[in-house]
Amino acid sequence: MLRAFFPTPPPKPKAPELVRQYRSFGGIQAVYRHASRITGTDMEFALFLPPETRPRPCPVVFWLSGLTCTWANFTEKAGAQRAAAELGLILVCPDTSPRGLDLPGEHASYDFGSGAGFYLDATVAPWKRHYRMETYLIEELSELVFAHFPADPKRQGICGHSMGGHGALTLAFRHPGRFHSLSALAPIVAPSEVPWGQKAFKGYLGTDRADWRAHDACRLVAKSHWRSEILIDQGLDDEFLTTQLRPELFEAACTRAEVPLTLRRQNGYDHSYYFIATFIEDHLRHHARLLGGA
Repeated sequence: MLRAFFPTPPPKPKAPELVRQYRSFGGIQAVYRHASRITGTDMEFALFLPPETRPRPCPVVFWLSGLTCTWANFTEKAGAQRAAAELGLILVCPDTSPRGLDLPGEHASYDFGSGAGFYLDATVAPWKRHYRMETYLIEELSELVFAHFPADPKRQGICGHSMGGHGALTLAFRHPGRFHSLSALAPIVAPSEVPWGQKAFKGYLGTDRADWRAHDACRLVAKSHWRSEILIDQGLDDEFLTTQLRPELFEAACTRAEVPLTLRRQNGYDHSYYFIATFIEDHLRHHARLLGGA
């Protein structure tokens, strides 16, 4: 007698530990902790669930924060929960690097090491064992979210600020088909060409600039085949505008690649969370429109 062969599905990942939660605009803002097999450390992330009156499963937007931040900066300062509740969006806010380590030089500067993982997988010792933020986000954290929360894997968006804007752009381009909406606020668009990116890339990836280009949005967009509108907001009073951010380079790259980009230059706005709080609702509505939210 022939038996049909059905492969055993992979085991469901262990549920993350609930650290704390709060009621917010009819939804739930929570913080979770789990032991990461990818980073070899405990990792925390924040997650907002919209009100249960919404249909399930919900579209999900991953928010990537900038240098020095944790999940708390966006969750506590951006004021995104009201719009997310209205639009029926789940918001996932990971940390910006592994924590609890004491690698040589890890805590010596704000723009490298702790709080500055740059959303890539390091290839240079001692960083390559733990600083694997790309794999952590794309594989492990995503697996947790879709296994334990009412998030729709077919409706994923990604957004971020500064270093997190770099991460949003590069991860969307490096993983085609994963994300269906994309936006950023004051992103580092050409890290190979600016001091923040050059320092991080040399430390995490080594001196071969070919390896750097694999994590540079201006280089990646040409072969990304991205076709939905990208929304970027940039404050014109941002102190890092001309030295670290260089949005005009990405604007030119998108024009050459025929990728639709709306780049809004905002007079009087800087790099702070006052800027983010002002425009985050526009970004969430952008994602909801493309992901099929309310």
